[in-house]
Amino acid sequence: MSKYIDGYVLPVKKDKLEDYKFMAEQAAKVWKKHGALQYFECVGEDLDSCKEWGFPFPKLMKLEENEVVIFSFITYGSKNERDKINKLVMEDPEMKEFCSSDPDLFDMKKMSMGGFDVLVEK
Repeated sequence: MSKYIDGYVLPVKKDKLEDYKFMAEQAAKVWKKHGALQYFECVGEDLDSCKEWGFPFPKLMKLEENEVVIFSFITYGSKNERDKINKLVMEDPEMKEFCSSDPDLFDMKKMSMGGFDVLVEK
């Protein structure tokens, strides 16, 4: 069975990173409770290494001086499972509680996301 991935890239204010980490840890519990296989939240560290040949994340996201890039992804067994799990997650009272606690945690207008079929897995 091929896996399915939801991927996210978003900016988080540096002074809100610990708050974001707490929210992400809570979100991971909810997603895994409802069947997600894996949940990752990663903080950008080496984001200018492609400036000679590519388009660095900070430039792509119009990152401000006080922001860091978060790259997140959630793994599911299939797109169908993802759809079922995400519906349960969005209806989960725990999720609603901690996600609405700080509306300024990150800029939703600068967030990018999408669903991906796994092409290669080794």
